[in-house]
Amino acid sequence: MATSEKNAVVAELAELFRTSTAAVLTEYRGLTVAELKELRRALGENATYAVVKNTLTEIAADQAGVDAFKGKMTGPSAIAFVSGDPVDAAKAMRDFAKTHDALVVKGGYMEGQFLDEAGMKKLADLESREVLLAKLAGAMMGNLHKAAYMFQAPLSQAVRTVDALRAKVEEQA
Repeated sequence: MATSEKNAVVAELAELFRTSTAAVLTEYRGLTVAELKELRRALGENATYAVVKNTLTEIAADQAGVDAFKGKMTGPSAIAFVSGDPVDAAKAMRDFAKTHDALVVKGGYMEGQFLDEAGMKKLADLESREVLLAKLAGAMMGNLHKAAYMFQAPLSQAVRTVDALRAKVEEQA
């Protein structure tokens, strides 16, 4: 590969590191081209899965300010650059790895921190963003209903008291 081509690859990888919300480092030794295609489809539109050269990737990561992959770029490596929800990509990787033992997740990078294999499993076990937002909205609605009841309780109590007084006055008359 000529130097200009290497520089272009490094620039492209550095840009992917900068624009991605997360990156997942894998070893793909033993996977066929068809299985890699299947993995790319499983990751969806919000992730780009690329087979990378270790040295060029380390240079690109340094240029992008990502030091999480230093020393971990060994063997045949590929990186999934995630532009959407990292939880969805982690789940896709986990599910794919369950049926394909050849895929080894070495770790990941998210929000400036390195996630080891255990961290990636924890990320995959999280519920999706939409589910978490729905749960949050439900909890907030419950609190709003409690607050509305608390504000309404003194008013309804006053109405019941006035009604009881009216009934008592009518009874005496």
